Amino acid sequence: MPDFIAADGVRIHYEDTGDGTPVLCLSGLTRNSRDFDFVAPHLDGVRLIRMDYRGRGQSDWADHATYDVTVEARDALGLLDHLGVDKAAVLGTSRGGLIAMYLGATAKDRLLGVALNDVGPVLEPAGLTAIKGYLGKNPAFATLDDAVAQRMGDTSQFDNIPADRWKTFLGHNFVETPEGLKINYDPKLYDAVAPAFDAPPGDAWPLFDALDGLPLAIIQGANSDLLRPETVDEMARRHPGAHVARVPDRGHIPFLDEPEALAALRAWKEDLA
Repeated sequence: MPDFIAADGVRIHYEDTGDGTPVLCLSGLTRNSRDFDFVAPHLDGVRLIRMDYRGRGQSDWADHATYDVTVEARDALGLLDHLGVDKAAVLGTSRGGLIAMYLGATAKDRLLGVALNDVGPVLEPAGLTAIKGYLGKNPAFATLDDAVAQRMGDTSQFDNIPADRWKTFLGHNFVETPEGLKINYDPKLYDAVAPAFDAPPGDAWPLFDALDGLPLAIIQGANSDLLRPETVDEMARRHPGAHVARVPDRGHIPFLDEPEALAALRAWKEDLA
């Protein structure tokens, strides 16, 4: 699998498949390139570029102080430079959407458009608390099957998901070991990120507003505890023409192969220059 070396010497893993409009896929905070396995077969005419952030997936672990949106954005641009891609659309899930908004404010000339998956300029405290609760910790399950059973029994955010989908998803993010499930990212990600969850929220609307003029898709899990409907409404008001999808039976984060999500992504793709 291909890698490139970031500006500070960290080895970053990536995947580059397909032909057509380049779409850079940026995953959730603790996740990796596998985040997009479910949607990839549905994105025709797209050059799908995926990156494992430093400290996650198959990329090298690094000084945890560099597990930062600004550094991860620099890595994303470094990957595009490595591939000789002048401009790309960004499909950003959660953390990836924050990076996309930062790129809109600092490197807009490199963007063809942005799709935000269950993330926006206002992040709800309940969702941040939930993330902080599991961040950097190994789950209390011996096997993937045990974790699947727990997910199947909790329908507060996610419903109508078969066990095999949960097992595939969980297998993207955890490793079975004789000592139980282990996370597949640097646990020091907690030290880098968690303090920000307790800080007073900054005003991120200027970052979102910087996407003005770019094709935009906004996808929200209808049961999300991180992105509220009223935030989506305001995002759509500020960005007329955005393709908005509210995905039923999904919390944080939709898988992106749901019909509502696919309809928004396909319409967004048609808008890309």
